Amino acid sequence: MAEVDKSISFDGRDIRLKVGLLAPQAGGSVLIESGDTSVLVTATRSQAREGIDFLPLTVDYEERLYAAGRIPGGIMRREGRPPEKTILTSRLIDRPMRPLFPSWLRDDLQIIAITMSMDELVPPDVLAVTGASIATLIAQIPFNGPMAAVRVGLVGDDFIINPTYAEIEAGDLDLVVAGSPHGVIMVEAGANQLPERDIIEAIDFGYEAVRDLIKAQQDLVAELGLVIVEAAPPEVDQTLENYIRDRASSQIKKILSQFHFTKPERDAALDVVKDEIATTISQLSHEDPIRVAATANSKALGNTFKDITKYFMRRQIIEDNVRVDGRKLDQVRPVSCLVNVLPKRVHGSGLFNRELTQVLSACTLGTPGDAQNLNDDMQLDQHKRYLHHYNFPPFSVGETKPLRTPGRREIGHGALAERAIIPVLPSKEDFPYVIRIVSEVLSSNGSTSMGSVCGSTLALMDAGVPILKPVSGAAMGLIKEGDEVRVLTDIQGIEDFLGDMDFKVAGTDVGITALQMDMKIPGLSLDVISQAVHQAKSARLHILEKMLACIDQPRTETSPYAPRLLTIKIDSDMIGLVIGPGGKTIKGITEETGAKIDIEDDGTVTISAVDENKAKRARNIIQGMTRKLNEGDVYAGRITRIIPIGAFVEFLPGKEGMIHISQLADYRVGKVEDEVAVGDEVIIKVREIDNKGRINLTRLGIHPDQAAAAREAAAVNR
Repeated sequence: MAEVDKSISFDGRDIRLKVGLLAPQAGGSVLIESGDTSVLVTATRSQAREGIDFLPLTVDYEERLYAAGRIPGGIMRREGRPPEKTILTSRLIDRPMRPLFPSWLRDDLQIIAITMSMDELVPPDVLAVTGASIATLIAQIPFNGPMAAVRVGLVGDDFIINPTYAEIEAGDLDLVVAGSPHGVIMVEAGANQLPERDIIEAIDFGYEAVRDLIKAQQDLVAELGLVIVEAAPPEVDQTLENYIRDRASSQIKKILSQFHFTKPERDAALDVVKDEIATTISQLSHEDPIRVAATANSKALGNTFKDITKYFMRRQIIEDNVRVDGRKLDQVRPVSCLVNVLPKRVHGSGLFNRELTQVLSACTLGTPGDAQNLNDDMQLDQHKRYLHHYNFPPFSVGETKPLRTPGRREIGHGALAERAIIPVLPSKEDFPYVIRIVSEVLSSNGSTSMGSVCGSTLALMDAGVPILKPVSGAAMGLIKEGDEVRVLTDIQGIEDFLGDMDFKVAGTDVGITALQMDMKIPGLSLDVISQAVHQAKSARLHILEKMLACIDQPRTETSPYAPRLLTIKIDSDMIGLVIGPGGKTIKGITEETGAKIDIEDDGTVTISAVDENKAKRARNIIQGMTRKLNEGDVYAGRITRIIPIGAFVEFLPGKEGMIHISQLADYRVGKVEDEVAVGDEVIIKVREIDNKGRINLTRLGIHPDQAAAAREAAAVNR
């Protein structure tokens, strides 16, 4: 393939496309660049495997450390386990690509994006999303594209396309918009309580740029002499499908109209119908075409049954404006909330129920040393002080499966809930704890990610975290049949599974904090998105009202089992003194007091212990060690050792000075031992600090009031 270079500019920010230069044996490849960030994206297609009845699409994003001019650490000096960020980027690529492949396609597809160069300005993730579309088009894979993605930031009152890392950090919005010629197909956003109108305007602004990138891809395909492949689906014998439809349709339609059925009751009734048809087919003669077809395709019954259920569920919504559980389109399921569900050894807990969806969130308060090092060698020294983990055990949907490490879905849902909560967390200065939330999905019937946002808000308030505002969330759905469109509030499992959209919206009563929209159709107009966003606000406020009826503000005290934190600031040049050679000093303080001590580079010292008195003792020791002394200061101290010319006194933790024999009394002292003994408490005054830092003390010239104040201060500090 001939080499082709193209470039497109957004307000002076160029995106460059290089085709035909790299990876010639991949089905399609492109090097997509902006600034000094370069991402190689490939798309490859293999022949379908036997028995596959779904699209086997694999999307992987990887970062090489040479991209940032670094060599990996560890014994192997190779890239190891990828950080969570790469998993989320893989999902970011997958989500807008998957719905654009034909539903009948069964070939193995693999998209791989590798960041080969990265600067400190341009994030590579949206480049990788657009690159996936280009590589797929070049590979001539059937695809309802092109598709492209951009990031939208908000700095001041201005939206900007593809902001830098610094602009994202400084702004109030981090929004990724992906779209096709048919409309918006994915939205991913974190926002600082922005009103709905600003979010909608930002999506519209981003989609304008997406259209430019789509046009650039169409021009590139034409320049390469290629076409966008729109292959027709293979012909399938409908005999078996028609047989199943004839026997199942009326029964499925009747079951879906039984609004009093719970999910288990409805599923059980549908299973009875399916089993009856399977039994009927099995009783046919071995030569019967229906049985032969069913034997040849063991998944035909299940797939056809799903299609029939999907058809009647959707027609019921379109024609009657009623859902399978009898709710109106904009109605939220019954909500109930509890806090303090678990004993207070768990620092805070909240139980959120939305009909059959149940999420238990537990909050743990930790010390600054518990912050998560992101292990991101591309961007060093990144730590998280708020962690949100989401677990989805198989019993939550009544299944039995082996327990595994968290998958991409669990990581993605946890990241979404984390993003929703971060804007309302107190600052590190106001609340220095590291916070971890674990959301356990105990029962699932749709919208567990938003359930975890609500449960986590309850747990945070129960733990005494002074959040700025409570956050709630709701998942919106969509049924689109031709020109008929219905937006659904608070979708349940069957509406998510058989519907066209999963649009999660989280926020406070002021504005939105997080969005995530995924489609199963090739795109959606801004008008429908706007309707969904506004309809979600009513749902959020309704749910928030139920939450506040349970707990209306954060508790004023934390759990007695949560660590007590004390924070002090020392001069940065004193850090080495506190740590000591090989950490000896700080280890000694920890062993003596039982407190945990964390020191930051700016001299911020955080001391933690479950027993507040232990934390205070450690604080006093460190303050004593780092306190700057002035001549004339008076302290109470103890004699630690005696030498012929004087006595040494520890008057602050880690601070020791000497009283010369001539300064022990206002008369001549023959022997030091005649005046003081080791262990005696004495009142001393700082007489001099010499040019070597030695502290010379005296017992002379101390006013009685100074002595009394020194004794009182010493008693408090013990």
